[in-house]
Amino acid sequence: MGNTTPPQVPDDQLLRINDVAKLTTLSKSCINLWVAQEKFPKPLALSPTVKVWRMAELRAWTNTQYTNNA
Repeated sequence: MGNTTPPQVPDDQLLRINDVAKLTTLSKSCINLWVAQEKFPKPLALSPTVKVWRMAELRAWTNTQYTNNA
């Protein structure tokens, strides 16, 4: 898994699942499964149907994946 998080995106940016899928190269179903299995950061629920992730949490998770797989 490459470091695909662009540095110009601020840490407080909120991302929807389509953007998270592009950044991580994971499918939406994989993201949802890993969230349920607590292997991926839990999203914030803005409404019953809108869920978002903070860029800072995604960067931290990505960095953890690098250190675990190095």
